[in-house]
Amino acid sequence: MASNYHFATLLISLLTISVFQTSFSALVKEQPLVLKYHNGALLRGPVTVNLVWYGKFTPTQRSIIVDFLQSLNTVKGTRKAATPLPSVSSWWKTTEKYHNGSSVTVVGKQILDENYSLGKLLKNYHIQYLATKVAQPNSLNVVLTAKEVGVEGFCMSRCGTHGSTKAKPRVAYAWVGNSETQCAGQCAWPFHQPIYGPQSPPLVSPNGDVGVDGMVINLATVLAGAVTNPFNQGYFQGPATAPLEAVSACTGMFGSGSYPGYPGDVLVDKSTGASYNAHGLNGRKYLVPAMWDPKTSACTTLV
Repeated sequence: MASNYHFATLLISLLTISVFQTSFSALVKEQPLVLKYHNGALLRGPVTVNLVWYGKFTPTQRSIIVDFLQSLNTVKGTRKAATPLPSVSSWWKTTEKYHNGSSVTVVGKQILDENYSLGKLLKNYHIQYLATKVAQPNSLNVVLTAKEVGVEGFCMSRCGTHGSTKAKPRVAYAWVGNSETQCAGQCAWPFHQPIYGPQSPPLVSPNGDVGVDGMVINLATVLAGAVTNPFNQGYFQGPATAPLEAVSACTGMFGSGSYPGYPGDVLVDKSTGASYNAHGLNGRKYLVPAMWDPKTSACTTLV
């Protein structure tokens, strides 16, 4: 797979001693973060996002994720008032600044594989096989695995990934797993106590499902990476085999004032105590990660 969303960056950040970081930054001027464009193709809208649900997801779990995807483009509806700001769509609009690409996405086909047709332990080639079952031109095919499904590298080096097939026409795909019962302290942070680093209290998840709300964060990460670097020749920093991309370059940042182990100042729902930073469709609230803005060369949060 071409690009993994590594949580190792997050773990290293959590272990950073903030006192040292503060004193060091006072001595050395921090250099701007630059994701270089490597002159390759980007995914331009409208991009069809097809979904393969592998394993058992409840209807509510599926609706949380589908509502998130449909919220990417929702600024206002024909009969409803505009989505309150900050919104998921305003977060996603940053992707338009990457080489003037269109950020429009459409939810396409959905396949339910509740009987684990390939078993409960998947290899990388299984993910690619499942993703290409719904391949079509200018699409991004996303495999979502349920909490009881193990995936090669899951919890050890990644929470999600995106890549592409080698044969032409090349197909972009992504995978994200539900970490609730396997490694929520690694892949569902900040909604779960971290395994390493500062042990601050976890945030309350906005949709009442730690595993799926964690999936939304990781899905947001791989979606942004897939659109701006679908074939490993788009925007990234570092080696192509382990690139820092639009969101993975900003790991652990969700609100202003964030630092290693602290997600930043986010919004809190007064009635539920849930933390969020973006409004979505159907009254949904989500926590989306910071995204690198090519106009400012900085990681930008919604709040």
